[in-house]
Amino acid sequence: MLIVGTDPLEVDRLLRRGVLRCPGCAGELRPWGHARTRHIRGDNGGAAVLVVRPRRSSCPGCGVTHVLISASMLVRRADSAVVIGAALVAKAGGAGHRPIATALGRPVSTVRGWLRRFTARAHGWWVSFTGLLHALDPLTGPVAVRTCVLGDAVEVLGLAAAAAARRFGPRPPWQFASAASGGLLLGPLPVGGR
Repeated sequence: MLIVGTDPLEVDRLLRRGVLRCPGCAGELRPWGHARTRHIRGDNGGAAVLVVRPRRSSCPGCGVTHVLISASMLVRRADSAVVIGAALVAKAGGAGHRPIATALGRPVSTVRGWLRRFTARAHGWWVSFTGLLHALDPLTGPVAVRTCVLGDAVEVLGLAAAAAARRFGPRPPWQFASAASGGLLLGPLPVGGR
């Protein structure tokens, strides 16, 4: 999988022009059909459902195929990155999973799962986004650490997104987080943990 922009026409244009590169070997990706249709729930309690059919690509260099996922989504999630991000921000602010689920119009078990997954990976994301923050803005001072690793990770993610916006232009913070994490903000832990 490869995280790309949010405009499917622009992604298709870049793919056809040979601009997109294989994350494995840096070979030129070529069009190779489409992945299955997906229904992504947006905000408003899931009333806004976006139907997407991600583009597929293949790399002639290494023979690997890739699904091109929009930066507005996370891998293997039926909810948009902005909805999941809102849950993480609310949790960092001290809210529990039940009130968050009610506010977002999502099942309690779904929200609890998001929060558990992110919490299990929070330290690794804190480290990754702190490094990214300092790469984007070398003049940034030290990032304060508090007692809540989830809150620290969400805070440094926001700081890195703001630094990226200052450097490259505006982009919604959770699209930045999706792109910077390769869509794996809630993905499986790598072998050996993070």
